[in-house]
Amino acid sequence: MLRNILSQSWRNGAHVLQEGNPAPALYTCWRQFHSGQMLSSSRSFFGVEDFVDEDNSRPYTYKKEKRSKKPHKHISFKQRTIAYMEPFTLDVFISKRFVSASLTHRSTCRQVAVAGTNSKDIKAALKSRSDIPACLAVGRFLAERAKEADVYTCTYTLRDRDKFEGKIRAVVQSLIDNGINVKLYLD
Repeated sequence: MLRNILSQSWRNGAHVLQEGNPAPALYTCWRQFHSGQMLSSSRSFFGVEDFVDEDNSRPYTYKKEKRSKKPHKHISFKQRTIAYMEPFTLDVFISKRFVSASLTHRSTCRQVAVAGTNSKDIKAALKSRSDIPACLAVGRFLAERAKEADVYTCTYTLRDRDKFEGKIRAVVQSLIDNGINVKLYLD
């Protein structure tokens, strides 16, 4: 926006300067910049602003993005390469009604194997869809499907609100017992 105002005021000031009178040129730049008016910049909702190009030919729109507090922050080698060194992550979701787990490839964000108590093959064999035997069954089916997709290792990071106990531990332990190497990050 500032660039747009300065370019317009400079054009007006340069036009006055070409006439040979330098004082009005400075006054024109100063007056348009500090008049408190928005020159051809209408602000709309949702963080989207519309502006006009420098030659005032076509409008363009851009979305404001949050800037990081530390733009030149050092990123370690481990942070840059962890997605390629340990590409598969385990995601476990437990609600009051059902349990689901999936293995996701970090780089491509594709789910390699999925198992849940809502699927037909697991649902028929269970009494309840959200107890510990259901979690063990989900882990067993997920391990079978992961082996079909040639995935034998994965990582699991706890969410902030979760604790590694009960149903989550049952799913992870079932994966380990059925031949999937799970690396836990309990930080």
